[in-house]
Amino acid sequence: MEHSDIFSERVASCTLNRIFGFNPGAGRLIIEAAGSAMGVFELDRDGLDDLMGPFNRFRSQITTDELDKSASELGRLESLGYEFIPLSDRRYPGMLRDCADAPLGLYVRSDSPLEPLSGDGAVISIVGTRDMSPYGKEWCQRIVDALARCGQKPVIVSGLALGVDITAHMSALEAGLPTIAVLPTYITDIYPPQHRRAAARIASSPGSALVSDYPPGTSPQAISFLRRNRIIAGMSQATILIESKTKGGGLITANLAFDYSRDVYALPGRVDDPRSQGCNRLIRAKVAEPIDDLDTFIKSLGLGTSRRRDRAGLREEIESYYGTRLEDAELRLITEMAGIIRERRGISTEELCQDRGCSWAEASRLTGLLEADGFIERDMFGRCSVKFRF
Repeated sequence: MEHSDIFSERVASCTLNRIFGFNPGAGRLIIEAAGSAMGVFELDRDGLDDLMGPFNRFRSQITTDELDKSASELGRLESLGYEFIPLSDRRYPGMLRDCADAPLGLYVRSDSPLEPLSGDGAVISIVGTRDMSPYGKEWCQRIVDALARCGQKPVIVSGLALGVDITAHMSALEAGLPTIAVLPTYITDIYPPQHRRAAARIASSPGSALVSDYPPGTSPQAISFLRRNRIIAGMSQATILIESKTKGGGLITANLAFDYSRDVYALPGRVDDPRSQGCNRLIRAKVAEPIDDLDTFIKSLGLGTSRRRDRAGLREEIESYYGTRLEDAELRLITEMAGIIRERRGISTEELCQDRGCSWAEASRLTGLLEADGFIERDMFGRCSVKFRF
């Protein structure tokens, strides 16, 4: 194809994606019948009536005015460095193309060459609840870290949401893995807004991208997230559910992946923790395989083995790091606190005070040191957890 023909096909695909956004299967059939997306708009009135029927609700939108609207939109996007990749483009994710309800095109924001969008290797999606526990965060980080140490390094896909999604994205980047964030809004909009900086980091990282199939003006409504989830599941050879209640977007994504005949894994959790009930239910129903051993999990993905890292233990690292910085009594206390935090994931500063018999000020100061120096992390509720590497 000449450049003008490629652009025309992209404009036509963008237009049909906007028209058939919630019914991409019908749009795909019409494109196949016409021979191309542009071929749909080259049909005369009788041809369109024969193809779609005179009373089809989409028929009135197959106009040159709609094409002009898309051409202007794509021109604006190109000036920003964004792109629209139609279903017919070789860079379109191959596994997603195999899904009957695949979008007719994808808006993409990335500073990396898109050859193809999701690479030639494995693509793994990691999803779950926004209300993630310290246990879920730790194991999300552990899983991504193990994937990063495989011989075949995968692309990590998620939805940029709070909780599991953003943890998966950031853990991937920190481990040197590319990551793709699928948005529930138009490609120039970021939801939630507090993740704008993270989105910019993703778009500027090698092999990473922001992706959406939504046209301009799309607001983040409930149905937007459902439509987004099928892209996450469809792009991936395997989907991992970290934590989920009995209802939630992560659970929907995992079930979609199962319907696409993709591998599904779930992190088992306590039977009395609502955030693990969705995972435990999928495991009981044989929809998902449990992640109860990282080596076994990695092998089941066909990514080879995950090379282990030789690290000193938590106690040894703390004693080495603070040995010349703290008095003996403080060194013993901070070491004991770190050990308790490792054994009792999610413990609060107040509970540490009670356990060690120290003042709140002292416990707060020492846990602050541990957090600042990268040994532990605290969530918004002040719950402490040891960093996953220990």
